[in-house]
Amino acid sequence: MLKRLVFPALLAITLAVRAEQPEPGQLDASPTLFTVMAALNAAGFDAGLDAPNSHRLRKEVREELARRDIPSLAAIRQFVAEHRQRDATAELSQYISFALTVGNPPDFALRKRDVEIPPEALKLQEFSKLLVPFYKEADIARIWQRAQPEIDEYIARYHTPVSQVVLQVNAYLRQQTSGFKGRRFQIFIELLAPPGQVQRRSYGFEDTVVVTPSAEPRSFDIRHAYLHYLLDPMASRNQEILDRKKFLLQQAQRVGRLEDSFRDDFGALTTESLIKAVESRLDHDPAAIERALYQGFVLAPYFSEALQLYEKQEQSMMVYYPEMAGAIDLKTEEARLSRIDFNAGPPHAAKPVAPAAAAPAAPAAPLTGAAKTLDEAEWLYTARALDAARKKYLEVLEQTDEKPLHADAYYGLARIAALNRDPETAVRLFQSALDLGPRPATRAWVLVYLGKLTLAAEQPEQAQQYFVTALQVEGISDKARTEAENGLRASSKP
Repeated sequence: MLKRLVFPALLAITLAVRAEQPEPGQLDASPTLFTVMAALNAAGFDAGLDAPNSHRLRKEVREELARRDIPSLAAIRQFVAEHRQRDATAELSQYISFALTVGNPPDFALRKRDVEIPPEALKLQEFSKLLVPFYKEADIARIWQRAQPEIDEYIARYHTPVSQVVLQVNAYLRQQTSGFKGRRFQIFIELLAPPGQVQRRSYGFEDTVVVTPSAEPRSFDIRHAYLHYLLDPMASRNQEILDRKKFLLQQAQRVGRLEDSFRDDFGALTTESLIKAVESRLDHDPAAIERALYQGFVLAPYFSEALQLYEKQEQSMMVYYPEMAGAIDLKTEEARLSRIDFNAGPPHAAKPVAPAAAAPAAPAAPLTGAAKTLDEAEWLYTARALDAARKKYLEVLEQTDEKPLHADAYYGLARIAALNRDPETAVRLFQSALDLGPRPATRAWVLVYLGKLTLAAEQPEQAQQYFVTALQVEGISDKARTEAENGLRASSKP
């Protein structure tokens, strides 16, 4: 039985977790949330019941409860009727908020301080008293146990996608823990709820995401929530810096479509703008910045530019954040935003499509096999999880016989040796990569690294040869070219 899935071993190795650091986030199901949704369904909450992606367990539980004699159900029906919302999503939302602020059955006691409980959940606090008899009379404990195989099967669908999301984000932010000490990220799968919902809550030191049935795992939404979990505290810690930039909130208020939650909260607006920019970088989707801008996230263009500088340096986002936030120039951003007609929408939206335009290229196929392992190794290397990266590079050598992939793996292992101050091993591994006929981009970098190591060994003439050869590689990246040119100048000094 899966029952409770802790994010897999890759998190342990990616995050280099020490004993005093917080436990990694978890992918699980909540007996409290299950009970609340069972009560709602028994009381006639039908939203999304016949939708294509509604899980069969929902109807099965409803039918079983309908056959039972549940004395407390009359009071629950009355309570649900009195708290009905016109919008089904809003109605569901208030009960999710409630479920995340009370304890586990059979007591359902409030486990949060009043200041941490949202108003919509406080309005439902009397629901706890109704759940206590309902839980016993409906024998929810037995229904919950019988539902475990269905729940476990659905949780398993999310295991790999969630792990990949956490790995990707931690690598990009160079996050060495799963967040700030004492904070917790939790994902609950709820099959008795209407399909297609991803709802996030942040109460106290807990960030929770509730996911309901859908055709495909909602990886993008979970990644968005996880970015909030990591970046929200950074905004709070640097509130004084952000307060000095608060003038830009006036520009955001010009955007009629901006959600109310961002209109008066510059910290929230800043974080959402940064998240949009990070997502744009991770997804290689520069057009997302313009979309975010016209939604009202006015700092998305700034962060899109700032992240390109962040990627070129070695600090983690947690360390780099104050510098990046402090570099927001009010005059520059005011000038940028003053030129925008937010009511007109993005300029490209009004452009007619050329009748003879070529069909867009098909999206790249997802990586598989050794290529996927190599990609994971690169993320781990970027996050400086070197032991984990080494294991992945070695896996590549076992998974394929393709020489270019072997060359990339040796290149990765050589860089790890260099970072571990083992120049002899690094040179040997770089030479192995070179002997395998690597791709041009890899070949150029191998030569640059060999040049640097040879220069450090006080062999300037040999170093010059490596740098010159690197500059002759067709397909050398701009950054590798710059490094080779700098190395060539350094090796030419008397």
